Amino acid sequence: MARSVFSERPPRRGRLRRGALVLGIAAAAGGIGLFLAGGNAPEANAPTPVADSGQRQEVTLTLPGQSPREAPAPRRDGASEAEADTPAPAPTRLTPAPDAQTTPDEGRLVPAAVRASVPAAEDGAASAEADVASPANHPGEAVRAAAEQVEEALLAAAEQAAGSDLPGEWQALEVRSGDNLAAVFKRAGLGPRDVHEVVNAGGRAGELVRLFPGDTVELRLDEAGTLHGVRYELNETETLLVTRSAEDEFTSEVQTRALERRVAEAHGSIDSSLYMAGLNAGLDDRLIMELAGIFGWDVDFALDLRKGDSFVVIYEELYRDGEKLRNGNILAAEFINRGERYRAIRFTEPDGDSDYYAPDGRSMRKAFLRTPVNFARVSSNFNPSRLHPIHGTRRPHLGTDYAAPPGTPIKAAGDGKIIHRGRKGGYGHTVIIQHGTRYTTLYAHMRGYRQGLSVGDRVQQGDVIGYVGSTGLSTGPHLHYEFRVDGTHRNPRTVDLPEATPIAAEYRDEFETHSRDYIARLDTLSRTLLAQIETD
Repeated sequence: MARSVFSERPPRRGRLRRGALVLGIAAAAGGIGLFLAGGNAPEANAPTPVADSGQRQEVTLTLPGQSPREAPAPRRDGASEAEADTPAPAPTRLTPAPDAQTTPDEGRLVPAAVRASVPAAEDGAASAEADVASPANHPGEAVRAAAEQVEEALLAAAEQAAGSDLPGEWQALEVRSGDNLAAVFKRAGLGPRDVHEVVNAGGRAGELVRLFPGDTVELRLDEAGTLHGVRYELNETETLLVTRSAEDEFTSEVQTRALERRVAEAHGSIDSSLYMAGLNAGLDDRLIMELAGIFGWDVDFALDLRKGDSFVVIYEELYRDGEKLRNGNILAAEFINRGERYRAIRFTEPDGDSDYYAPDGRSMRKAFLRTPVNFARVSSNFNPSRLHPIHGTRRPHLGTDYAAPPGTPIKAAGDGKIIHRGRKGGYGHTVIIQHGTRYTTLYAHMRGYRQGLSVGDRVQQGDVIGYVGSTGLSTGPHLHYEFRVDGTHRNPRTVDLPEATPIAAEYRDEFETHSRDYIARLDTLSRTLLAQIETD
């Protein structure tokens, strides 16, 4: 079952208001930490909020032995000189011991004292007082309770700041199939002029012309039905905000929210299939497919799996504002197949390219995929003297048949050029790929080809080239796959595949340092899993 190993929370970036929010949280948490060290409880002094004034308020947190400093004179853009000239703090990487579990509210490091400027908010949302229980009794609970109160209040203030000075309330409209912005606006009682003004508000407002079913467009209208704001999530980290100014013109801005990357882990053993074992371990479909892809050059998941084979996965979870969005990349993994142990570490080179490597620096990739279809069943092996299922005579079966549902994608086993696309006698719909001067691969009995695929096209390893079918002399839907070396048929499941390029020499030391902690963690998890399997 997956659990969190450690949490790394980068500082929020974006506009001043959101930055001020984080400084406020850090200040409150810092004061609480000092209080536990023996000082007096910090006081949160918040002036009475000014509704709809657009002014900014100063929340000064005074720590024991300190006196409040005079706030610098405000700048024209609303930021103090100190705020403008002080560089943003560097992100703090928190790495607990390997067996520790870290929750989002634990393990934070904050400055001892910070002065934060937060925007004025309606209904007193910017005013927050933390009632801290006696630390002598439950110091950990006191810290968490107080930090949660302060953070909730400041988050509420930040949410109101994003359009809080606009009339009316936000209402959400879901984009339906076939909708454009005009259709969404029409359901809200708005007309073409509103659409024109919004999409021409400058910046990235023009991206509103490309909406997708399931998206949400938020509108802010007053009681008279006049539009004052549009809010639309561009991606996981960016939100577009279009607002009507005092001059009755629309302007746009993009608000940024940083993603928090947490590291989680999962492990399991094979009972019937990798897919079911992965689901039981808490992995989603994408991570299971990624795991199979990482080790697919060494393990034939269609035929080589055995009951008792096991895996360990260390992977990312992506959070935003404390809510999990999705799983990220696999960072390190181990797969034990028939007693053979395979390990892979994800490494990103300075130019941004990422790939998986064995602990000794060898690439996990091979020049060819071992299996060109995912999670298929081998229905007929390579056999020089097989009894033909249709003709009833003994004929060489110079390939491997993978039974799979009709329409299952078929992938190119390696980089190469299409030299045949069309019917080929008993093979039915067939694709042949030339890989350099020595190797060719053949894919037969296809239902159809990938749209646009033609003879002469170049493909990369893993590209979809067609779909499983039952054309030609075939008893049912399957892929017939052949692998030839210098024109001679070879068993694609056992042939020695050429290695891909290992990690570059100039990155070897960096890779070894990067992988050391992951290898240690895999060792621990593997021992734990083995002990569980032995006791079951």
